[in-house]
Amino acid sequence: MNHYETVFILNPVLSETQIEETVKKFEDFLIKNGGKMVSKENWGLKKLAYPIQHKKSGFYHLFEFTVPGEVITPYELEFRRDERVMRFLTVKLDKHAIAWAEKRRTKLKANA
Repeated sequence: MNHYETVFILNPVLSETQIEETVKKFEDFLIKNGGKMVSKENWGLKKLAYPIQHKKSGFYHLFEFTVPGEVITPYELEFRRDERVMRFLTVKLDKHAIAWAEKRRTKLKANA
């Protein structure tokens, strides 16, 4: 089981329920394929540095999860097939990144 982090940007014209459905779809995909969610964050609507698909903003979401390595390819294929997703990036976390993410989460909980 490897530790991964995915940030994805959803289309800004989606309704709240459509956003929740999309996030749930990708979360369910991971769980169904033997993954475990470590953290899930909704960063909200943010302005993009440059237009993507003629849009100037998007809804950002972050998933941190553990999953077997062979699940990542079909997981990213799901992102490519979904027209609601404008961009995504999945990275494998090393031990330093895992420690940093843990520290970041505890800081966020303390501020909340």
